[in-house]
Amino acid sequence: MKHLINAKDFTKQEIERLFDRAEEFLDEKPRDILKGKSIITIFFENSTRTRSSFEVAAKRLGASVVSLDVSKSSSSKGETLFDTAANLDAMGPDAIVVRHKNAGVPKILSNYVNCPIINGGDGSHAHPTQALLDLFTIKRHSKNKKRKKISIVGDIKNSRVANSNIELLKLFGFDITLVAPPHFMPETELKKCYDLKEGVKDADIIMSLRTQTERHANQIYASLKDYAEDFCITEEILRDKDVLLMHPGPVNRNVDIDDKCMSDKRSVILEQVKNGVAVRMAVLEKLIKEDKR
Repeated sequence: MKHLINAKDFTKQEIERLFDRAEEFLDEKPRDILKGKSIITIFFENSTRTRSSFEVAAKRLGASVVSLDVSKSSSSKGETLFDTAANLDAMGPDAIVVRHKNAGVPKILSNYVNCPIINGGDGSHAHPTQALLDLFTIKRHSKNKKRKKISIVGDIKNSRVANSNIELLKLFGFDITLVAPPHFMPETELKKCYDLKEGVKDADIIMSLRTQTERHANQIYASLKDYAEDFCITEEILRDKDVLLMHPGPVNRNVDIDDKCMSDKRSVILEQVKNGVAVRMAVLEKLIKEDKR
């Protein structure tokens, strides 16, 4: 049985085929590919885009969806995570999408269930479907111009999105530059830059990240405004560059990216959301149809 815990759980060839399928799903038409199948989403952390994206994806494929409200579930009454997984598995779902504040939880749960587990984000570790939809978006904009130089900007050290994107972008041969203040920069062999203008000057793609204040053990900046003065993407930074401007959301406006750049024609942030549904449809189809129980 195959799970999706990390972006590298799919081979390069599998990802290419997945993207071909996602391209078909962009028509937004309902299908009955997963009719009679059931998918459970269990999110122990808040989510708007990822959770709703998976639910829309499942319903467009004809599957039924059960969304577990953790605040009202038995886990809030002391039930262990493993017992929760065992009880959910006993209901016979065809896939479970899980998000948790602790890294490694989806991997652990995969040992306790008899259906594919899809990681919807675990701590600062990984967010594989976000990386897949980001790469899919980049490739759709690389048909007329080869885009291979990407600058990832922001709180990279605490970002599961950055981890999964780096994993996937390296697999596909991208030239990656990390741009962040020293305390947001991970230990890495990749190119690093501590100055925003310098770090994005040669980029074909700029991926801005949210400052993960909830994952900081100590307050680093006096305010987000102080961070924004050095690392907010503005018109002055973009100028007339031929770039894609990306962000996994939610965007801290005028902290990660300013208002004018959000509405700039080079911004593909809402396109990422649209593409996310199609990519997750392809992921659900692949994992459930390949599940040989």
